[in-house]
Formats: sequence, structure tokens, C-alpha cells
Amino acid sequence: MDTMQQPRFSIGAVERDTGLSKDTLRVWEKRYGFPQPERDENGERAYSAEQVEKLRVIKRLVDRGHRPSKIIGASLDALREMVDPVATMPDPVVEALQPILALVRAHRVAELRQHLHQAMISQGLASFLVDTVAPMNGAVGDAWMRGQLEIFEEHLYTETLQGVLRNAIASIPQHNRPPRILMTTVPNEQHVLGLLMAEGMFALEGATTISLGTQTPIWDIVQASAAQKADVVALSFSGAFPANIAADALEELRDQLPAEVAIWAGGANPALKRRPIEGVAPLADLRLIPVTLAVWRASRGL
Repeated sequence: MDTMQQPRFSIGAVERDTGLSKDTLRVWEKRYGFPQPERDENGERAYSAEQVEKLRVIKRLVDRGHRPSKIIGASLDALREMVDPVATMPDPVVEALQPILALVRAHRVAELRQHLHQAMISQGLASFLVDTVAPMNGAVGDAWMRGQLEIFEEHLYTETLQGVLRNAIASIPQHNRPPRILMTTVPNEQHVLGLLMAEGMFALEGATTISLGTQTPIWDIVQASAAQKADVVALSFSGAFPANIAADALEELRDQLPAEVAIWAGGANPALKRRPIEGVAPLADLRLIPVTLAVWRASRGL
């Protein structure tokens, strides 16, 4: 096929397909020299299918903790060989994930939903989130990265899991115990599964959660926090979100929120591991949530 006939994708389409924000794409282009889009007749960025595919794989690796600067220059084949999900998982986890992956590949949505629901009932929500969902998310992403799943199949899995988690959270009895936790992400951060997983853990501990969904501007978070009388603002940051932008957003939010409102930040973003951000508590693991809640309550005599 002639080069001019190959499909080209706008920056908005690449953002939707890869989960990488427009800001991230522009920063990587300037800092690392990849991607290198052409320009269409209107002077707008136009990305090739090969670049989009490589960006998807890089997104997966960054979500697993790799730094973009270390991997962005590698070939697509080399990137795909960097992760062998099966080799790094315990045998029981591998065994539990096989029927899930099989249902995703077969596009059997109703059976997938039922299987996930039964696994959650059998394990209990907390164990399901920590021991099944967390490694399962990685395995599904890795299976796509290695060409074993199509992108629409990964989306099918994500949407089905979101539905199961939302129903599970809605069924948890509301104790309305403090703290009141306002949950969201900042603009261009679409880490919705991370938010839902954290919300489930908070709800199990009897906390009151108010979710704004994803991509809420900083000033709106501040306004919502005041309107909801929030004790805590909890944010989720994926590994692919630019670390400097994450740190800036947290610092800006800390400056604008009253000192008595705590900020908890979770996810795999490097910004949460590099240098401490004053007034922000990092939650690198879902297992830390019960302890963090207990400490918060004890500090207030609750």
C-alpha cells in the first residue's frame, strides 16, 4: 500500500485509543523524539497506525512502572518482549485468570460478567480487588500488548468489570462513618478502574465516598470538596500520566484546599514515589487503605 493511502489518526483519536493525554503526546514528541507525527492539510498532527500501536504498548509498560525515557526508543518487537506476564505470576493466579481471558477472547459478555461476579462473591470484595482484579488488569493489558487480545476485547473486559464493581459498591451497606472522601482524577487522567477499586476498599471500611468520576478540573475539585464537606480528597494517577503534571496538580490542589482536608493519592504514577509532596499521602497499594483510614480516625479520636 502506498504511504499516502495508509490511515492517519488525529491527536484526539490517539488520545482515545491509547489512554495517553494530548499533553503527554506533545511532551514525548518534544522530549524524546517519539512519536513523530506528520501534518495534515490543516497543519494538524497526523499519526500513523504503527506509531499508535507502539504508543499503546508503551502505555502498558509505563503503567507497570517503566519510565518512558528508558523504553520509548526501543522497537515495537523489543517492547513486546519486555513483559512475560505468566512468568511473573504465581501458579494459582495464572490458573484463575485463564477462564477470564478465554471468555474475553470468545466475546461471551454475559458469561464473563457472571464469572467475575461469582469470583467476587466467593472471595469477598476486598480479596477480589487485591488478589484477582489487580493482577487481572495487568494480565489483560499484557495479553493485548503481546498481540493475544484485540483492543476492542480489552475494552469489553474493562467495561464489564466496571459494571461488576459498580454494582458491588452499590450493594455495600452505607454506614456514613467518617471520613467523607471525595474521589476523582485531574483533567486528562482517565484512570477509572483505579478509582473504582479504591472506592470499593473505602466503602468496605465504612467510609462515606462521593465520586465525581474522572477528569475534574482543580478548582471544581475544591468547590466540590467544600460543597460536600469532604474530609479527604482521593485522587488516582496511572503510570502513563506525566509525573510532572501529576506533581503540579497535587501541589496546586494542596494550596487551594483547606489544611484540614487531607489529600490521598493512589496509582502507579512515578510522582507518588519520587519526592514526598507536603500534605499529600501516597497510597501505592490498595492494602494500605484500611491502615490509612484507621490512622486518620485514630488521629481524630474516632
